[in-house]
Amino acid sequence: MAFCNSCGANLAPGTKFCNKCGAAVPAAAVSSTPVASPGPAVPTPGSSALKIVLIVVGVIVVFGILGLATIGFIGYRIAKRAHVTQNGGHVKVETPFGSVDTTKDPKQVTRDLGVDIYPGAQIQSNGAQSATFGNIHTASASFQSSDPLNKVCDFYKLKFPNAMSTSSDQNRCTIISNDQKSTITVNMESADGATRIQISNVTKSSN
Repeated sequence: MAFCNSCGANLAPGTKFCNKCGAAVPAAAVSSTPVASPGPAVPTPGSSALKIVLIVVGVIVVFGILGLATIGFIGYRIAKRAHVTQNGGHVKVETPFGSVDTTKDPKQVTRDLGVDIYPGAQIQSNGAQSATFGNIHTASASFQSSDPLNKVCDFYKLKFPNAMSTSSDQNRCTIISNDQKSTITVNMESADGATRIQISNVTKSSN
């Protein structure tokens, strides 16, 4: 509420002349009640949490893009330095980390596996694969024989009399042989009136 500057009487809001003494009330007269000034805006907890989440998501996206770019660059360097040679059914891929060979030549397969192939067994369409990385060499191949499973299983049991593990049932036979140089696994399975044979050999060179 305003007051008259001449007599001190109370003045109603908007009054231009004092009702007691008739003095003019200056236009600059202000209310005695102070007007609170607005304080600084206080961020709500929800908005702060949202900002943190957005920052974290942004960091993850940036690192993801950098990771993909790094993988792509490494893949490009490997592909650029890889060397592929093909001679008939034999394909060899050499990379900075090692080499991979594929072949359908039964003689080459036998050499790579270091295991006798069951007599009359035919190598499958996917052929045989061998890979060398550092001092680890892996060779594997798939075959199929028209002979029954028990006959094929007996053949490989004689080849590995000291096998670490031998298990067999009506439809499957597995032989695992392990020594200081290599681990050989022979899986045999009866399917569609034939016997499928999967042989793998993992060797580790002393060098």
